[in-house]
Amino acid sequence: MVTVDRDAIEQEIARIQRRLTHLNAEQAGLEATLASLEHQLSAIDEVGRSSLFVGATVTNSSPTFDKIALFRHSFAGRPDVFPVRWENRKTARSGYSPACFNEWVKGICAKPNVKCGKCPHQAFIPLSDDIIERHLRGSDARSGDFIAGVYPLLSDETCWFLAADFDREAFL
Repeated sequence: MVTVDRDAIEQEIARIQRRLTHLNAEQAGLEATLASLEHQLSAIDEVGRSSLFVGATVTNSSPTFDKIALFRHSFAGRPDVFPVRWENRKTARSGYSPACFNEWVKGICAKPNVKCGKCPHQAFIPLSDDIIERHLRGSDARSGDFIAGVYPLLSDETCWFLAADFDREAFL
């Protein structure tokens, strides 16, 4: 008869979960660094790229790549993390939280007791063309509705957004 050591198995499961968390965090960090470097590289050519959309028309029948490029150009934000909209129908509350590989993973994620920004296991998901496409389609195969946000303040404390109140009469 084979003796099963339950404690040993649970310890091994916990060790593997910790290792996966570490690997996910490392992957997210590398993807964020890569995205940041790509963003820096593209910023070098921004003057040339910005002219691509002056007078250009992106329509419903345009290729997905063009729609994603227009979205990235118009809503440039942090490449290393993005927020996802959530809704709790029971409490009638909604908001945005950073997208995380470890969100709601049993034994790793401590939501709602620990906020994402304070979580020691945070493994934020970098913004990708796939995420933008899911946002533009408004749906996600896994969870239905999908709304991605953007964190406009970049790591160098600059921002691409312009806020203006066009409703006031004395605007100009």
